[in-house]
Amino acid sequence: MRSIPLDTLPGDRIYKILCSLVVPRPIALVSTLGPGGVVNAAPFSFFNVFSEAPPLVVLGLQHKPDHAPKDTTRHIGAAGSFVVNMVDEALADAMNTCAIDFPPDVSEVEAAGLTTAASVTIPAPRIAEAPAALECVREVSLAFGPQRELLVGRVLHVHVREDVMDEKFNVDMAAYRPVGRLFGNLYSRQHEVFGLDRVDHATWLARQERGEG
Repeated sequence: MRSIPLDTLPGDRIYKILCSLVVPRPIALVSTLGPGGVVNAAPFSFFNVFSEAPPLVVLGLQHKPDHAPKDTTRHIGAAGSFVVNMVDEALADAMNTCAIDFPPDVSEVEAAGLTTAASVTIPAPRIAEAPAALECVREVSLAFGPQRELLVGRVLHVHVREDVMDEKFNVDMAAYRPVGRLFGNLYSRQHEVFGLDRVDHATWLARQERGEG
């Protein structure tokens, strides 16, 4: 077993270690509304759902090397809202295009050949091609050094394709086909899934007594 003290390593090595091991990660293609109505979109894999009561998501925002905030961070700071667009296989190439460092006055959505749809509760639009989208408002931001910021957002409204989720909120993974982030230029598909029943303690004890393991 390799033992690695992180306090002896530079940031790029720590980033590589953590991103290579904590996989796969969900991808948030975040759309925001900038000055003059320019719609920005940027992918984040330092992302996850955090809570259902209240409904919260978390984003790890990275600043530029000169410590200036990137477009997404500036827009959320000014408007207080954003949309998390989930990424499926069909959206993967466009998501990768949105990661290009375009100038602030260029819309990544347009550059990637995507279209927008109006949100219900916030000004920032969602990406119409996304299988699901979460309308969010900023709850709190915490700065951890000059280049990293943790953003907690409250989810106000959810859009999801009807073939992905039915009226009982069951998700069809074959229709959803989400993409996971690995490391470097690597991503993963979720074609093979399996189930594990979660049991209570009494059921577990009964199985042990029966020698079922």
